[in-house]
Amino acid sequence: MPAPRTLLVTLTGTDRPGVTSRLFGALAAADVGVLDVEQVVIRGRLLLGALLEAPGPAQAASVSAAIEAVAADLGMEAVVSAEADEEPEALGTRSLVTVLGQPLVPAALSAVTGRIADSGANIDRIKRIARYPVTAVEMEVSGADPLRLRTVLAREAALQGVDVAVQRVGLHRRGKRLVVMDVDSTLIQGEVIEMLAEHAGAAAEVAKVTEAAMRGELDFAASLHARVALLAGLPESVFDEVRAAVRLTPGARTLVRTLKRLDHRVAVVSGGFSQVVDPLAAELGLDFAAANTLEVVDGKLTGRIVGDVVDRAGKAVALERFARECDVPLAQTVAIGDGANDLDMLARAGLGVAFNAKPVVRAAADTAVTVPYLDAVLYLLGIPREEVEEADAADPGAEAGSAAARG
Repeated sequence: MPAPRTLLVTLTGTDRPGVTSRLFGALAAADVGVLDVEQVVIRGRLLLGALLEAPGPAQAASVSAAIEAVAADLGMEAVVSAEADEEPEALGTRSLVTVLGQPLVPAALSAVTGRIADSGANIDRIKRIARYPVTAVEMEVSGADPLRLRTVLAREAALQGVDVAVQRVGLHRRGKRLVVMDVDSTLIQGEVIEMLAEHAGAAAEVAKVTEAAMRGELDFAASLHARVALLAGLPESVFDEVRAAVRLTPGARTLVRTLKRLDHRVAVVSGGFSQVVDPLAAELGLDFAAANTLEVVDGKLTGRIVGDVVDRAGKAVALERFARECDVPLAQTVAIGDGANDLDMLARAGLGVAFNAKPVVRAAADTAVTVPYLDAVLYLLGIPREEVEEADAADPGAEAGSAAARG
């Protein structure tokens, strides 16, 4: 009995409805099996590839004749070539490399793909998943260890001024996820404690301590107590004023709305204050929220915290608690933050994203986003712009192009 032959069929030309059906309809009469198939359309130009297994030379010849007839009828070009019969060598773990740029320039793509090649990896597929508000392309890569590739590409991304994420290929990217965000300077613009401090006349002093804490130069819990003490005597009504002044980060509503539509769980965990965070979480329809609580006695702030402090360790504990409560494994969690007190949470999550973060956080996180749009995180999760726009269309209050701060 003759050994089976493996045939690679490629069909190229102007795209139109029914091309794929015509191709496989012509092959239906041949005694062949379909091993693999890929198709891409770029600006109306189709590239269709199929890997077939034919029992012997007669069937291979029949395939070639059928494909050539279809191509001639459609005015397209076809190539049928015999592939090696033996199995290819194992290519190792497969990875998805996502590159974000605003703009994404050829030099950056050249550098990133060059580092992939230097790592001994091969790019099997490239597709664009977004062109607004940033350009995002996704590459399927084989033959490189994801952790090593992530390290190499993180350095190149910093040099090129683009954002690069490396993740293992797997169905988990489309599974149920829990996404946990920091609040100050991540979900919202600015720091709530500094907004409160303005009302107490201590804005400059609090801002200085906050910046040092976010850089990791001061213990967060100690610095929080010191800053909160400066708020003593403020009327409880200050929370209403601060809540009214809070502005979301561009893309925040789009991020939350899209994740919720795809049945993900969304949470916030904050070193800020529940009197501001909880109403915001309710407004956005979030599943969980954790924050510090300022003590109020007789309608005035005492300058003290009630209960345990939500600090760097507390944020990681909250992430784990949220994951248990919604039955999502930690490997399926995503953490997003910008400051040093987010480091434990970013390390504990399956994917840690540094959002416009301090250098120490960017260096430690799995990936970084440096564009000012929070919904760019969606592209790192493999959610293309088309799905984002579907969520926008379903909500008349959607952010216009992800650029509105408040929606």
